[in-house]
Amino acid sequence: PGTSLQVTGIDFLKSQNSPLHHTDAYNIKNLVVRRGQAFQLQLSFNRELKAADKLTLHLSIGKQPMKNRGTLLALKPKPEKDISGWQVSIVKNNGKECLLSVTSSPWAPVGKYTLNVKTGANIYKPENSAVYLLFNPWCKDDIVFLDDEAKRNEYVLNDTGYIYVGSAYSIYNKPWNFGQFEEFILDACMYLLDKSNLKMSSRRDPVLVSRAMSALVNANDDKGVLLGNWSGNYSNGTSPTDWIGSVSILQKYYETKKPVAYGQCWVFSGVLTTVMRCLGIPARCVSNFNSAHDTDENLTVDVYLNEFGEKLSRLSFDSVWNFHVWNDVWMKRADLPSGFDGWQAIDATPQEQSQGIFQCGPCPLKAIREGDVYLPFDSKFVYAEVNADEVYWVVKKVNGKDKYTKVGTETQVIGVNISTKAVGQNKREDITAEYKFPEGSKEEREAMQKASSFIRPPGMTPRAGFASVMSMDDVVSRPTVPCDTVAKTGIQLEITNKAALYPGNPLELAITVKSSTPGSWTINLASSCQLQSYIGKVEASLGYVKETIKLEGKSETQVPLKIAPDAYMKTLASVEDEVLIHITAIAEVQGTDEKLTKEMTMSFEYPPITVQMPETAKLNKEFACAFIFQNKLNMSLDNCRLLVEGLGIFRMTEFDEGDIKPGRIIKSEIICTPTRLGEKKMVAKLTSTQIKAISVEKAITITK
Repeated sequence: PGTSLQVTGIDFLKSQNSPLHHTDAYNIKNLVVRRGQAFQLQLSFNRELKAADKLTLHLSIGKQPMKNRGTLLALKPKPEKDISGWQVSIVKNNGKECLLSVTSSPWAPVGKYTLNVKTGANIYKPENSAVYLLFNPWCKDDIVFLDDEAKRNEYVLNDTGYIYVGSAYSIYNKPWNFGQFEEFILDACMYLLDKSNLKMSSRRDPVLVSRAMSALVNANDDKGVLLGNWSGNYSNGTSPTDWIGSVSILQKYYETKKPVAYGQCWVFSGVLTTVMRCLGIPARCVSNFNSAHDTDENLTVDVYLNEFGEKLSRLSFDSVWNFHVWNDVWMKRADLPSGFDGWQAIDATPQEQSQGIFQCGPCPLKAIREGDVYLPFDSKFVYAEVNADEVYWVVKKVNGKDKYTKVGTETQVIGVNISTKAVGQNKREDITAEYKFPEGSKEEREAMQKASSFIRPPGMTPRAGFASVMSMDDVVSRPTVPCDTVAKTGIQLEITNKAALYPGNPLELAITVKSSTPGSWTINLASSCQLQSYIGKVEASLGYVKETIKLEGKSETQVPLKIAPDAYMKTLASVEDEVLIHITAIAEVQGTDEKLTKEMTMSFEYPPITVQMPETAKLNKEFACAFIFQNKLNMSLDNCRLLVEGLGIFRMTEFDEGDIKPGRIIKSEIICTPTRLGEKKMVAKLTSTQIKAISVEKAITITK
């Protein structure tokens, strides 16, 4: 019998396979392919392969690969699929070379497979033998299949984007580098899969994988990626407002295997988008404005005010965040009744435990929209975030005791302008309609009734820290009709700013009281201005106005509320979070029992950073890029740092800019060498003691 057949080499044909699998962007030596789709391997032998020769590909995954668990595969070339759903066939065999085609099952566990080749009694173990297998949104048999090329380009392949922050009526975009293809990111995701303790058989299911990753992106139970911190003190870590992308976070985590400090909701969401896109699950960041963080799922959030309209945070267990960012991931839900496929919400920000762990989702958007809140996972929690009612209570001391008066209920304030980046465009897309029916529509009322039947009915008493020891006599309240912004008397409140809100300038605010019905009205107005962090935590009370106003017939009066810079400058410098300007107004109409409340949150405005760089550049050829900033504010910006990152152009770098006095111009120049083709983005952020984040981005096209 002639020489025994031996393999002398394997070519993984990376440059041919990767583009077909949309994996050519991954910065890794190994072959990365997607499941349910063929890839080719070229084998070299010591002699020609004959029909009688035995040839078997061995693929294994996990610490203890076993055939009966589908984690050890022994595949022989044959015309039909193997029992595991995999198939190997010979494409061409000439001389000492043989071209094989391997198709994985569209239901195979994702992860890192080791490949060996057995010929007779010989086993060949190639170098770099790990093949990474990912979810495949291009394959119609994969349950993450997404039948739209533009959406796949955005939700799987786009490595940059925006996260929307600010407040409901002044939304702004935070450029974010997802960087799912950067060095070590894929390995970090593989490490997270191993850390998740998901059984190998569970790693085929995006429902279980996305749920596990929502737990692992926060550090709470499992020493996951990011430590959450909302305290306002970040001195022993990186302030959440300093990050401009996920790359440095995941690289640092993979290097140290310890949680990275610190994250807040948009950072958790940005990192989770990176992990999902990296693994091949279509994902997007979703920002919910006026997000209810309701502590006991009763669909109401109580807000306590003093007589000047200032929010009393000491009484509130639940809160309304100006915005909260979570994620949607795309998949079929074979585990649910039919009709719940498509986008599912998941959330990595540690807020409430689910099954004993800080994790949230996946929860079908359709279940949230239609009020099917009994469906897994965590749909009651997400439903409340977008649908709760806000109830306002004024707390006054009467005979030394706190007396509570209900001054209004807002049914249309929570869960507005739900936003994500538009597909293929650098602009905001409003996806509120995917989460809820139009306010006041028949469908919305039906969904609300259905959801409420699964969520216990709310009691009428306020839920303050001592509500349990309060007698009902202290609660002044009648069941109220959810009040529209226009009251029975036709009185309306509006809050506006008369001048741009630049830090260092007075805040020129105004409350307009309008009457739209005949008659004469006397109105007691109280309005206050506070600085708060995005989670609604009061950082400072800046001032208030109390006036009695008379209105005759259809008319309006404007009451100014002006805050001097001295009132807020200290807070700006001492709080390490970005703060928002929060105005509350309460109006009581004399001679009636009518009370109105109105809230408004506004963001400070900042001078811009300008970027000077060419529109195109050549691969591996240097070009210069300059960042210019003029401090046009009436205040100095201290300890300024410029943070710059351009994926495929420039590694994350920090420049110390010192103090920038009013009027001063700074210019920082960098030299970049692009390493990847196509449209790339340069992202920069200026941060200082007083102002936490002025961002800018600019695109450049890299050509051969």
